[in-house]
Amino acid sequence: MNNQPSHKCNFCHSPLHHLVTDLGVQPLCEDKIRVEDLTKMEPHFPLQVYVCKKCFLVQTPAVVSPEIIYRDYAYYSSYSDTWVQHAKQYVDYVSERFAITPKHLVAEIASNDGYLLQFFKQKGVPVLGIDPSTEIAQYAEREKGIKTEVKFFGYETAKYLVETYGKANLIIGNNVLAHVPDINDFLKGMKYFLAEGGLITMEFPHLERLIEENQFDTIYHEHFSYFSFTTVKEIFKSYGLCLFDVQQLKTHGGSIRIHACHQGDTSKPISQAVHDLLKHEHELGMDTLAYYDHFNNKVKETKRKILEFLIKAKRENKQVVGYGAPGKGNTLLNYCGVRTDFLDYTVDINPHKQGNFLPGTHIPIHHPDKIKETKPDYVFILPWNLKDEIINYNKYIYEWGGKFVVPIPELMILNNHQE
Repeated sequence: MNNQPSHKCNFCHSPLHHLVTDLGVQPLCEDKIRVEDLTKMEPHFPLQVYVCKKCFLVQTPAVVSPEIIYRDYAYYSSYSDTWVQHAKQYVDYVSERFAITPKHLVAEIASNDGYLLQFFKQKGVPVLGIDPSTEIAQYAEREKGIKTEVKFFGYETAKYLVETYGKANLIIGNNVLAHVPDINDFLKGMKYFLAEGGLITMEFPHLERLIEENQFDTIYHEHFSYFSFTTVKEIFKSYGLCLFDVQQLKTHGGSIRIHACHQGDTSKPISQAVHDLLKHEHELGMDTLAYYDHFNNKVKETKRKILEFLIKAKRENKQVVGYGAPGKGNTLLNYCGVRTDFLDYTVDINPHKQGNFLPGTHIPIHHPDKIKETKPDYVFILPWNLKDEIINYNKYIYEWGGKFVVPIPELMILNNHQE
């Protein structure tokens, strides 16, 4: 452990020495590999996770710049019905609880293709998206009429936004906080951008679920940080922002939604849920280094079980194909060394991914109809957090005796009697 490279904490800048897990050297998980790129050199970067001994922020040291990561970002939120429905429910909830009206400005950081802001727009509420991907921002404006600034969010961007649009009454950030390489600049920007009496809500996978349920595939270069509620509360506090409420969600394998306001905003009292979750994390030991010491062994054992299943299936001449082409799937496949020798192909409903190949493994991505053509024995679900939606849409594989395989938190083989 002492021979690890010298890194510093993304938040408090303390030296990072305590390794949580090492997933080897991997490509960027959201890269699109086109046919003409198959013979070209593909950049790979170390994928290691550390925990800070001072603030207990779990993090992947930045080894590649965000500009490279998001140059050709292919994730479109609207292609998941489950995620769009979750966004709609959130808009209804926050609009009712905090009385969001057409007099307010709602801004979303990492607004993607407008999947969420479209529901505020339908209510007549002014909206603004901020997203670093030009392609996705153009899609949001063209297809959904969502004004989107193509920028990385931080303090300088916040100053520009305030000068151009004024301060935001509601700032939303769903699954963006983990993607921030400079969390201090990001928090400084949110503090400046938030109107007096305003509200910030952010959702992100809960670190407890990652550790307890062995969700190592949610680790990738695009995710710089992995948050406990205890640590994120201290980060926000250091920038004059108070976390006054928290909700636990089922999304992405187990997430939390935090509610923040300016320190001293007496209109938003601190809920019991805040005290309860802080107590729960302390009892688990999430504010100790020892809590993270056994994760690496659990990761290795999961790899062994996945490979044991695939080796047995192929020796029995069974066809195994993938479903989905998510970032988490690419972390899992590259760490386990799974290529077309084990997974013939994968499918994805996103047309922007079809016809391309997965990074690192070069597994081809087809339209979901390919499954009906080849009738595989097993469909390996890579976005396991959407397994219920995927199984429901693809029950026809049971017609020829096909089965679904879910790798996380424990490898499971599901037939039509085991859903």
